[in-house]
Amino acid sequence: MRLCTIYRSAKKAETYLYLADELDFTDLPVALQESFGTPALVMNLKLSADRKLARADVDKVLESLVEKGYYLQLPPKLPVEEEIARRFS
Repeated sequence: MRLCTIYRSAKKAETYLYLADELDFTDLPVALQESFGTPALVMNLKLSADRKLARADVDKVLESLVEKGYYLQLPPKLPVEEEIARRFS
């Protein structure tokens, strides 16, 4: 089991950062901090291999938390038609 904190980006819609519990946002590379913007706390979460995540593979998240200390979840890539329908519905 791994503890992490999830933040939402103030600059980029549907972009989330999973940060290892022992790290702080200021520990991240400066380029990532600048592109992510001011982090908005979403929640603290206990992750394990059997936990389901809505838009991320939990195994990849856990691996990235161990290797880098963070996992960056980018917005899903929708086909153009779906994106247009989503924005104008």
